[in-house]
Amino acid sequence: MDFGAVFQTDPPSSRVVQLAQLAEHHGFGHVWTFDSHLLWQEPYVIHSAILAATRKVTVGPFVTNPATRDWTVTASVFATLNEMYGNRTICGIGRGDSAVRVTNGAPSTLKTLRESVEVIRELGNSRAVDYRGSTLRFPWSTGSSLEVWVAAYGPKALELTGQVADGYILQLADVDIARWMIQAVRDAADNAGRDPMSVKICVSAPAYVGPDVAHQREQSRWFGGMVGNHIADIVDRYGSAGAVPQALTDFVAGRTGYDYNTHGRSGNDHVDFVSDEIVDRFCVLGTAQDHIDKLTALKELGVDQFAAYVMHDSKEETLRQYGEIVIPALHEHVLARG
Repeated sequence: MDFGAVFQTDPPSSRVVQLAQLAEHHGFGHVWTFDSHLLWQEPYVIHSAILAATRKVTVGPFVTNPATRDWTVTASVFATLNEMYGNRTICGIGRGDSAVRVTNGAPSTLKTLRESVEVIRELGNSRAVDYRGSTLRFPWSTGSSLEVWVAAYGPKALELTGQVADGYILQLADVDIARWMIQAVRDAADNAGRDPMSVKICVSAPAYVGPDVAHQREQSRWFGGMVGNHIADIVDRYGSAGAVPQALTDFVAGRTGYDYNTHGRSGNDHVDFVSDEIVDRFCVLGTAQDHIDKLTALKELGVDQFAAYVMHDSKEETLRQYGEIVIPALHEHVLARG
């Protein structure tokens, strides 16, 4: 299992770069950041600084969307960063949440998402692509390599992911729900004639290591509110039965609204509907051994990467515990002499 660290691009940006260096130091293979240009600083500028300050980590947005930037501009960023730093970028993308809703927009359609994945991936891999009636290619890009991973919850989005994505991003760490979602993506890939195991699986959630679980819950409760935004959209479209696991639709029944001014922050004041049980199921909390136990269960489902949201008041200590205890426990152990 690989590990990613997800950060918000709060100022000072130098702090984000420092945390990315620390994540690499502790064995994380990916560094991700939010992409919500009004709520946080511009991620791609900071990605360039992270890549310059590190040696091995792969860097990308968690997640971008097709609405706030022209797709060719997004692809150009990745191809440029790859030329500068040696194919160490990745594109996480979804329909859009805070980045579009804060500006009174709406998430993109699945048709738009599908088309954007094709354009960004082809151009980001130094290939030609049809775009708005023309065949486009970056004449300056050769040998760029870019994977596009799609974030999804709903049945049609999961189907799209299995059909076209290089990887699937599931933003919650409940083992039973993850099993259902992963199977839906694998089935869609199989039905599309793809190797189901070719779609990489990334589960992401707040991760906080320590003994005070009550405090960890309060630092992580915002996450249930964020997930609730997406599930509420699914319930509005499909109803509360059958489209996604009942455990998800039940938990948003008490949701009354959401304030994007506190999106992704421990002080979020619109998450009263998120119970302690939901926080425990969706997040990875407790001691290092608690993390190992839950991540082992996810690994057995076929999860290739756990991306830890490190967005609380114990960032350095959580990264340290992952580097010294959790990550080594989830890696394959090789004997020097047999």
